[in-house]
Amino acid sequence: MPFRTLSVAIVTALASPLAQAAPAAGASDLDTVFVTASRMHSSLRETLVPAQVIDRAEIERSQARDLPGLLQGRAGIQISNQGGPGKVSTIFMRGAESDHVLVLLDGIRIGTATAGFAAIQDIPVDQIERIEIVRGPRSSLYGSEAIGGVIQIFTRRSDGAITPRARLGVGSHALRESSAGIGGRSGHAWFGVDAAFQRTDGIDACRGSGTLLEGCFVDEPDRDGYRNRSLNLRGGLDLADGLTLEANALHADALNEYDGSIFGGNESHNVQQVTGATLGYAPSEVVRLTAQAGRAYDKSTTYFYDEGNGTHSDVGRFDTRRDTAALQAGFDLAPTQALSLGFDWQSDNVESMTAYAVTRRDTFATFAEYQARFGAHRLQASARHDDNEQFGGHGTGSLGWGMDLSRGIRLRATAGTGFKAPTFNDLYYPGSESPDLRPERSRSVNLGVSQDGEGWNWTFDVFESRIDDLIVLLYPPPDYLGTGLNIEQARIRGAELTFAVAAAGWDLTGELGHVDPRDRSEGVNHDNLLARRARNTARLDIDRDFGELRIGSTLRAASGRFDNLANTVRVAGYGTLDLRVAWAFDPDWTLEARASNLLDKAYETIAWYNQPGREYGLALRWAPVAR
Repeated sequence: MPFRTLSVAIVTALASPLAQAAPAAGASDLDTVFVTASRMHSSLRETLVPAQVIDRAEIERSQARDLPGLLQGRAGIQISNQGGPGKVSTIFMRGAESDHVLVLLDGIRIGTATAGFAAIQDIPVDQIERIEIVRGPRSSLYGSEAIGGVIQIFTRRSDGAITPRARLGVGSHALRESSAGIGGRSGHAWFGVDAAFQRTDGIDACRGSGTLLEGCFVDEPDRDGYRNRSLNLRGGLDLADGLTLEANALHADALNEYDGSIFGGNESHNVQQVTGATLGYAPSEVVRLTAQAGRAYDKSTTYFYDEGNGTHSDVGRFDTRRDTAALQAGFDLAPTQALSLGFDWQSDNVESMTAYAVTRRDTFATFAEYQARFGAHRLQASARHDDNEQFGGHGTGSLGWGMDLSRGIRLRATAGTGFKAPTFNDLYYPGSESPDLRPERSRSVNLGVSQDGEGWNWTFDVFESRIDDLIVLLYPPPDYLGTGLNIEQARIRGAELTFAVAAAGWDLTGELGHVDPRDRSEGVNHDNLLARRARNTARLDIDRDFGELRIGSTLRAASGRFDNLANTVRVAGYGTLDLRVAWAFDPDWTLEARASNLLDKAYETIAWYNQPGREYGLALRWAPVAR
């Protein structure tokens, strides 16, 4: 079906029944304060770019046990995973590359300078308060990496009465997990302390064959376990009228087993540490000043464990440090107009057993954003200039317009540019060096329409992105390390539909995505689909309360995809069904039970890497109610 025809068909089919749904309690809070889309506080309702929020209540309701599982199937988001819990997981947003998604944690940019993406599998969901997702380019505010979108994770915080919390859980594959914390406000100060533990024996991650030199390059049929220990500290202090100080620190220590060899190892010890501090000052009701500094530290040490003699041998170590600082000033020019000006600094550093030709680079940037409302019209414009020590200056911009119509209908149109600097692995990894790579550049447009009423809402977006000098990895034998190459252009078209309905006691949310990511360069791969992106995805969540009992289910589906640029290795599509039950047998206590992949579907998101079959889980949650 042609792209335009598909778009019209979807919105026509779904707009009518949703508009006629019976009024009910709010299906989603569109007045939620949202900061990621504009780096200024605004409501989700006023945001012109496609965005959504996953709050703590939804996280607990979903009973998701890791961040990839929580995000999988959301509109515009696809997750590729190398074999179950704790294994390397990458995000493809709106068909862009896995390192085209900027991930922030409490405002601090995370992700390794070597690989270029964040280790989302090691961020425990028990440490997360909420997640803000912005789909589409935001380089005009954040610089490099934000071509496909931005995901900002906010860790647990407490601003009410001081209360404790705890959770204990067990599950299939010898899963055992626990978390505990306490937080709240006392006078001019607030704090939160949370610790979490998770361990599982896992599944056999890879069915790869050493004979075929595919998958993980070895035959090692065993369970590949995972262990994660984490501690999160967050607090704030009201220093004076209009002057506040906040600080945060997350430390996650993970041990991951995988199928490998003496050359690439089969165990990795990963440490992810994010620290930051923010000083805010509002000298008047129309001026806001913010200063923030942070550090994201990633350390990965790889070993080979010889089960025969019980010894470990070092294979490699990668330490990357990303230091950032930002200054921002916000001004209310009028009751419906705001201006924000800012400065960013970033320094990426690499230390490793592997010798890189270059181990550090700095970036300085300035940005500005203007937001306004004139009657039914809304405007948003932003511009940024990045001065990258290796690649020089890059200017990016974004322009958005929105209009409110009758019956809660809103129109919006946005256009933006983006860029992505090559990672240290792209440029200098020994054996696959590509020092002549150029930065990737993008330009995107988005057209959207939405409608919200009492107890229901829906949004529909169509978009197109063109990425010049897209960096891809080629694996010509015998070079299985992969060599980076800029291809001339990729063109990505897509459509997304989200809806939420609360009616007759049921809460129903749906997220559908269609993407067509094409290699538009001349050559043998012309018009091929980009690797590891399913063209169609869907997620449907249904929940209902029956007094103390709450039941729910999640259906996820994805069409087939290709695992290589040549489109010769195909990964089949799949569908999974999860069921969950929560029984609040006491105001302070809740017993949770879940069955994941209930139909025991065998599937992969990367060729040769298994995904878990049917799994069960049981947990007890304690959250005292303030009295």
